[in-house]
Amino acid sequence: MTIPLVSGLFADYKRRMTTTARTRAIAYVRVSTDKQADHGVSLEAQEAKVRAYASLYDLDLVDVVVDAGASAKSLDRPGLARVLSLVESGAVDAVVVCKLDRLTRSVADLGTLVDRYFRRAALLSVAEQIDTRSAAGRLVLNVLGSVAQWEREAIGERTAAAMKHKASKGERVGAVPYGYALADDGVSLVEVEAEQAVIREARTLRASGLSLRAVAAELAARGFVARSGRTFNAEQVRRMAEAA
Repeated sequence: MTIPLVSGLFADYKRRMTTTARTRAIAYVRVSTDKQADHGVSLEAQEAKVRAYASLYDLDLVDVVVDAGASAKSLDRPGLARVLSLVESGAVDAVVVCKLDRLTRSVADLGTLVDRYFRRAALLSVAEQIDTRSAAGRLVLNVLGSVAQWEREAIGERTAAAMKHKASKGERVGAVPYGYALADDGVSLVEVEAEQAVIREARTLRASGLSLRAVAAELAARGFVARSGRTFNAEQVRRMAEAA
């Protein structure tokens, strides 16, 4: 075999390897409100970033899918559904997002996506520099998900503690509960005797062994109604019976 022939075979092998090594990717961009969607700047910025990322890392970007005015509270989004169907069919090798929260803000949903879809295709995030084609990328994704979950739970705990403290001081927490009215200071609660009498009656009936529905029916029979003018339902009875 002559040197030119060997050289030609090597060049052909290198060309084929380069061609087959390119990753077929689809990008996903999202904004959460119609106002953002109408303005378009955020969508344009996201698309510019994912296209630049694809070019930098030699990805074969087949399309950019947009969800405009779609919340990340659930995975029920038309654009995302299309992306996931392409992943499931094997039509793409990777999904590129500008930032993880464009995909989802829920750790549970992220776990679902990773388990069901991103074991067969890579997840690439521009902002977090995540590439799940490597073990390191998968580790970073898991750590970020755990930190996000901790942050949400910590905020929830602080909020609950603050609300409990306000309630312990007799201050309003949310809507004014049945049995009370807002005091003149606009913060404290004062008892409404007529409603308190209904609450006491509901507790007495409940303590006698009646079900929540039976208590509600008895209150209706005695002419007691809620502020709306309608008869009490089982949930309202439960709140009255269990109130401190």
